Amino acid sequence: MATKRMAASFSDQVMSLVKSLRNEAPECVASGVVDMSTGMLLAYETIDNHPAEVLDLLAGATLDLFQGRTVGMIEDVFKERRGITSDNHFFQEILVNSDNLTHLFIRMNEQQDVVAVVVCRKSVNVGMLFAQTRRVVREHSL
Repeated sequence: MATKRMAASFSDQVMSLVKSLRNEAPECVASGVVDMSTGMLLAYETIDNHPAEVLDLLAGATLDLFQGRTVGMIEDVFKERRGITSDNHFFQEILVNSDNLTHLFIRMNEQQDVVAVVVCRKSVNVGMLFAQTRRVVREHSL
């Protein structure tokens, strides 16, 4: 007897993405998914305990990086000068290095308001980080 496989819920897809990023990104210490339309951290997985305040701020910081007022102005100028009417955003990936960590933020291809976040040790090979994270994001279209 054949069985129908139900499509995974959005929540299940997000959890799968977070787990895959955490397991497959090199030297990964944390991963998460941010919904910029709601300003919420949808899911995360980390090897350390972090205060809830820091995790809450991650979503806001991600929103500022990708869609802050100045970033929006830059995108509007480029769109105007290039005659682009699309709602797609120009900034798709952002790499941030802190004292001890490397943070990679990547917009999802289909849902531009959803961003995957990967935090790795600073010693990470950045090329491998981009390659692995892009592959995982591509495989987990939300």
